[in-house]
Amino acid sequence: QVQPVESGGGLVQAGGSLRLSCAASGRTFSRYAMGWFRQAPGKEREFVAGINWSGGNPYYADSVKGRFTISRDNAKNTVYLQMTSLKPEDTAVYYCAAGIAALGPYIYWGQGTQVTVSS
Repeated sequence: QVQPVESGGGLVQAGGSLRLSCAASGRTFSRYAMGWFRQAPGKEREFVAGINWSGGNPYYADSVKGRFTISRDNAKNTVYLQMTSLKPEDTAVYYCAAGIAALGPYIYWGQGTQVTVSS
């Protein structure tokens, strides 16, 4: 079992960058795929990016491909989401999750961190 905890959210201007971190407690972190999701006001939660246990084969939503990069450091039990060229439509609460595979299913969820992109 792992418990993800997100950090790094905040307010940024359009075109700027942010790096989200997700620290996961538990000794089995490296066995899980990790993913990032987001939920904007009035919208359903959507998949953003996922990465398998070894750090290979990352997957991205089309809306963030080429702008966001997911990575992980198993020695630090941490997964990252580097976000560049941010747009106002990227504004959302971002959630980190641990799961079976990069494309799911996801089992353990964090509480989320707010990202706001101003125009």
